[in-house]
Amino acid sequence: MNAILQYFFDWDIIVKSFPFLLKGLVTTLIIAALTIVFGLALGLLLACLRAFHIRLVNLAIIIFADVLRSIPALVLLIVVYFALPEIGIRLSGFVAVVLVLSLVMAAFAEEIIWSGIIAVDQGQWEAGRSTGLTFTQTLGSIVLLQAVQMVIPPLTNKMINITKNTALASVISVSEMLNQASSQQALYANPTPLTLVAILYVALFFPLVLLSRRIEARYSVVR
Repeated sequence: MNAILQYFFDWDIIVKSFPFLLKGLVTTLIIAALTIVFGLALGLLLACLRAFHIRLVNLAIIIFADVLRSIPALVLLIVVYFALPEIGIRLSGFVAVVLVLSLVMAAFAEEIIWSGIIAVDQGQWEAGRSTGLTFTQTLGSIVLLQAVQMVIPPLTNKMINITKNTALASVISVSEMLNQASSQQALYANPTPLTLVAILYVALFFPLVLLSRRIEARYSVVR
């Protein structure tokens, strides 16, 4: 037992590799934060545009959402990072992973928010218009507020799922947590850095999972 603990939790290696893993943690947090901000903003914008029922615009949004939700994020990342340079578009690994995860987040967010918009009772639209509000004002000040409240639980869960994909950045050598752990594991020929990064992932995402459960419980009561 002691030999196993020594192999997977070598204290000397933990001390030496922790600063590198901490640096990777910061990169992971930045990628996750940018993915959530850009993804949610684009998803919200697309869902609102879809509410105007412009046929060609809606068709383009539906195709965008369906295609992005169908293709694995890893495949998209490889295409963006390795194929785009063939047509003269060269992105850094960091920009490529933020772009891909943001687009995937936007595709799911658009569908989730749109489901909330169409779930709002038609009477709410009519009440807003009867008070003199324009279509845009009714959407922004009445319908969207109710829609977002209804979809907060699924939206929170999707944010957690997609931000966990920040580990895919290691495939294109972005120095996030998993990439740093793999480098340290290779350097010391010992799995301790990978064990440590697994603990860091749990420490990072477990509170978010608990938070999502609380949010889901709260808003399910409201509904």
